[in-house]
Amino acid sequence: MSKLVNHLDLYRLPWSLTDNAISWLEPTAQCNLACDGCYRRNRVEHKGFEQSVKEIEVFARNRKSDALSIAGGDPLLHPDLVRIVAEARRRGLKPVVNTNGKALTRELLAELARAGLAGFTFHVDSKQGRPGEWRGKNEVELCELRDELADMAAAAKVSVAFNATIYPDTLGDVPALARWAERRMDVVDVMVFILYRDMPTKKFRFFAGDKEVVPGPEAASAPEGEATVYNLDVDTAYRESLTADDMIAALRNEYPDFAPAAYLGGTADPTSFKWLLSGRMGRPGKTYGFVGPKFMEIVQAGHHLLTGRYLAYAPPQMTAHAEPALLLAPFDAGVRRIAANALGDALRSPFSTLRDGICFQSILIIQPIDILPDGRANMCDGCPDMTVWGDQLVWSCRMDEQERWGQNLRIEPRQ
Repeated sequence: MSKLVNHLDLYRLPWSLTDNAISWLEPTAQCNLACDGCYRRNRVEHKGFEQSVKEIEVFARNRKSDALSIAGGDPLLHPDLVRIVAEARRRGLKPVVNTNGKALTRELLAELARAGLAGFTFHVDSKQGRPGEWRGKNEVELCELRDELADMAAAAKVSVAFNATIYPDTLGDVPALARWAERRMDVVDVMVFILYRDMPTKKFRFFAGDKEVVPGPEAASAPEGEATVYNLDVDTAYRESLTADDMIAALRNEYPDFAPAAYLGGTADPTSFKWLLSGRMGRPGKTYGFVGPKFMEIVQAGHHLLTGRYLAYAPPQMTAHAEPALLLAPFDAGVRRIAANALGDALRSPFSTLRDGICFQSILIIQPIDILPDGRANMCDGCPDMTVWGDQLVWSCRMDEQERWGQNLRIEPRQ
């Protein structure tokens, strides 16, 4: 259980394996960057369009979803990405492209928008080894790139989200990233902080069936087919894991009233925070406050009641003009504080308030797989990022194990 936040005070998101806000399609394994925290093996290999359609059909048979995250690899490198986006939209899904943005052009953006793209999730952080003018830039300096990508996507009138993997040596940059997202609140709908996790190979043994395998950095000299890709090349200077508490503390350094509202627990430890969701309202450069659990519950349950699906990636015309959300003030203490602060701001700066309106922005903390002392893998319970392997739904973050052995590894403590 988190020391800073009690899970019993939050709304437990009702997402499940078969009824979820998001599904995760991986049409390509190719990427044009090499992120330190990546869990996928980079290779020039695309799935054909028909295979991608079959995997969308697997989702349709097994899982309700509002949005379809199209990932990889980097999907902008897939030759049939526009067709995949159009097919997802035709089937009633919101197609969202998860990309580092390096291959995005205005021409491709226009094609994707015409095909029905709902949004982008851009992954930008300082451990990606970006070439050219971005090489060696720190998290704050990379906000210039984030601005460029946000402005491109906003021009297409699609949802805009940003991911950043946070490492121990970049944890101190989190407040600055949160402030950047606040300044762009009228354009950036979601800011995601993904916590770096290490594979603790020295404490555990790993088995595929009865065969012991060697994941992690020690596997560099292992025979082909006996090693996983996880963190083979990670600098040992930050070979340790962060927790949701670390992120909460960092955000509260900048926003003392920062308050998560909803969460997904773990499969082995239901009190742990695997997805920790908060929502703030304000105008660009000014946060009025953070919504509470009842707000999240009403939004998710209400959307499911009306549409049969849980909500993901609200359209930008809603997040950039979120004044109707204040109607939930009678039910949610967080919204009441927001309404009071918004009224005070309007009295002090009526022109700015009328010009900017009230925006809504999600802040999400993701804490990936934890290995508990007894060897149990604590996965995201109700994970939105389930993908397809052999016509089955599997955790996308453990796809390397599926590709090599057709199963997730069994983990045992070393004696």
